[in-house]
Formats: sequence, C-alpha cells, structure tokens
Amino acid sequence: MKIVSYNVNGIRAALKKGFLDWLQAVDPDVVCLQEIKANEDQLDLEVFEAAGYPYHYWYSAQKKGYSGVAILSKQKPDNVVFGTGIDYMDFEGRNVRADFNGVSVMSLYLPSGTNIARLDHKLQYMADFQEYISDLKRERPHLVICGDYNICHEAIDIHDPVRNKNVSGFLPVEREWIGDFMGNGFIDSFRHFNKEPDNYTWWTYRANARANNKGWRLDYGMVSEPLLHRLKRSVILSEAKHSDHCPILLELEPTS
Repeated sequence: MKIVSYNVNGIRAALKKGFLDWLQAVDPDVVCLQEIKANEDQLDLEVFEAAGYPYHYWYSAQKKGYSGVAILSKQKPDNVVFGTGIDYMDFEGRNVRADFNGVSVMSLYLPSGTNIARLDHKLQYMADFQEYISDLKRERPHLVICGDYNICHEAIDIHDPVRNKNVSGFLPVEREWIGDFMGNGFIDSFRHFNKEPDNYTWWTYRANARANNKGWRLDYGMVSEPLLHRLKRSVILSEAKHSDHCPILLELEPTS
C-alpha cells in the first residue's frame, strides 16, 4: 500500500498548478489531503475519478474556504469515518479515516497556534486527540495517521531552532506532546529511515525560503507499532510544488 499525504493549501489552487498530472505520475493507492479549503459541491469530482481515484471522501470545515481534509483511494474502503465525534474538532473538518483490509488510514490537520487563543485551542485539541487515538488503536491497532501536525519534533526538523524556540510549531509543550504521541505507540516513519538534517515539508512564501531550503518538517506519516514490520519506505517528495507544503509518501508491504 502506497500512501501520499499532502497539505495542498487549497485543492482548487493545486489543481490549477498541475496537481492531477503529478498525482498520476506518483500513482499512490491512497491520498490524504489537508487544508482543502473547499466544499465537495465546489469541485468537479469527475477529474479525480478520471485520474484513477473513484473513491473520494471530503470532510470540509463549516467555515467556507477554511481547513478541511479528504481521502482519495483506488480501492473502496471497508469503512469511512468523518471526524472524531468531538464537536469543536469536527466543526473545522480536521479528521477523516478510511479502513482498508485491517489497515486504517487517517488524514489529519492539526490546528496552528498563530495567536494565544489559537494556541490554547491547539493544545486542547492535542490533548483530546491523544485520548481519542489511544481509544481508537485498541479497536484499530493497525493505524497510519498522515498529515500536517503543525509541529517540528526536534531541532533537526527546523532550519533555525534557536530563533524559533518561542514560535508556535516549535514550542517545548508542542514538541513534548508529539514526542509523547510517538511514545504511546507510533513511529515517525520518515525518521525511521532517514536521520539526516535539512529535510523539510513546509516553507514560508517569504524571503525565498524554499529556494534557500529554510523550512520546517510539519508533515508526518505516523505508523502504529504493529505495522513496523510492514514499513517499506518513507520519503519527502520535495520536488512537488503545488503548495507551500510538499507531500510525503510512505509504503507498506502487503501482508504475507
């Protein structure tokens, strides 16, 4: 199973930048999208079906043009779950999950903490999400949680850890949370294979940051520990430029 996750920063904008041609070239089985910024009725769904993804599940925020997640797949899922059942999370369209032959794939878009009110919201979300996932993995132990976590875990994951130490996305409380999240049974699939610096998934549009690779690694493919033996590869696809993020890809071996 080949899974791609991509914060597209507006699916309609990404489509105009050649997203579908790129997607067909990469040819994943499952696609997790974040920050779609569109409702289903604002999209021509036939273009996704023509590209080889007849199954698509869109979970938009109540506020138009904001947030939202989706999953596209070649194979029909056994089950799809929209949201977490926690109202304030679901109002912003931040979680959708599809189950395929015992493997559950979630597209996640964690809030950013751009100001004090949103930081408090993010911290509450993180705490409640951890509790939700702890319950879910008892029922669904083979979990892949892909998406934009809006957190850099370690100094290696951000271009300037010293100057950004008090910036949301690299605050000690956020870094501690994502470390604890992994400690509760998840593997950062990219770091499982790659320990090298200068690997990022988001760059500000300011100051030519992407060309200078002054970025942050905010996007993760978290894989539950029971899937470790099936983890084949995990990479950052930094050549894709339809967004201020780039996609990530992970691949699981088939069951023997």
